[in-house]
Amino acid sequence: MSTAEARGVFHRARGRTLDAFPSEKEREWKGPFYFIQGADPQFGLMKAWSTGECDSGGDEWGQETRLTEQAVRAVNRLNPKPKFFVLCGDLVHAMPGMPWRKEQTEDLQRVLRDVDSEIPLVFVSGNHDVGNVPTPETIEEFQQTWGDDYFSFWVGGVLFLVLNSQFLYDASRCPALKQAQDQWLDQQLSIAGQRKCQHAIVFQHIPLFLESIDEDDDYFNLSKPVRKEMVDKLSKAGVKAVFSGHYHRNAGGIYQNLDMVVSSAIGCQLGKDTHGLRVVVVTAEKIVHRYYSLDELSEKGVEDDLMDLLKEK
Repeated sequence: MSTAEARGVFHRARGRTLDAFPSEKEREWKGPFYFIQGADPQFGLMKAWSTGECDSGGDEWGQETRLTEQAVRAVNRLNPKPKFFVLCGDLVHAMPGMPWRKEQTEDLQRVLRDVDSEIPLVFVSGNHDVGNVPTPETIEEFQQTWGDDYFSFWVGGVLFLVLNSQFLYDASRCPALKQAQDQWLDQQLSIAGQRKCQHAIVFQHIPLFLESIDEDDDYFNLSKPVRKEMVDKLSKAGVKAVFSGHYHRNAGGIYQNLDMVVSSAIGCQLGKDTHGLRVVVVTAEKIVHRYYSLDELSEKGVEDDLMDLLKEK
């Protein structure tokens, strides 16, 4: 499926919002709901990782295709339906300008076209989507293919913020774009800070931290000065959780009442976790989440104790 065809299939973020959820109808708390988080389908990485050619490989992605098809089937079977299905970055492996990028993108879009039309998709940009050091051109390409790289939307009284974490990693080639996101984020957090929402939740690709706010800088987290500034800003505004990917393993920790949730991948695993998805239940008081392997979610669905939370008034 071409990018042009995809435009007719997906609700893509435009104007820094997602039209699948008209904000005037979604700003009031209506009771508990749940959504599905996935990360790193990254079509092409499994072959590249197995051959040690992560920078130049990626000419096969049949395994990732089958895993993402399994994820889509599992999500479609869920009853009641989740409010949305968010993919937290690294949609494909080929970096901007690299071979196979167009083909990987078209195959992923073809698979995602089968997601139930009543379950909107939410796309988050990762480093493989916009480049480790993004440029105005790579951001424009992502926007044309998948929608805005940062935006907000409301669901049932909850404010969701989608960030482009590459601006927090290295914005040296697009400083004006980073500044624009910073200003936009401050405006959005002022809404959360005034407690005009039941909860505020952030999606981004790179975790603020993997386990501890004081851990060493790493490829898989943000630098200490950046992470501490972001955590302080988010927690001050009352943000309850940040959901991310990038690590290809499950991890996370809590700091200043902010739950940093790191979810493993739909695609290539770099640790001992299984290919999977995270189920996230939002109640009036709390946000409860659990990671499921694709096999578990396909065969058994969501466990009763999580489903029972949806019955709370």
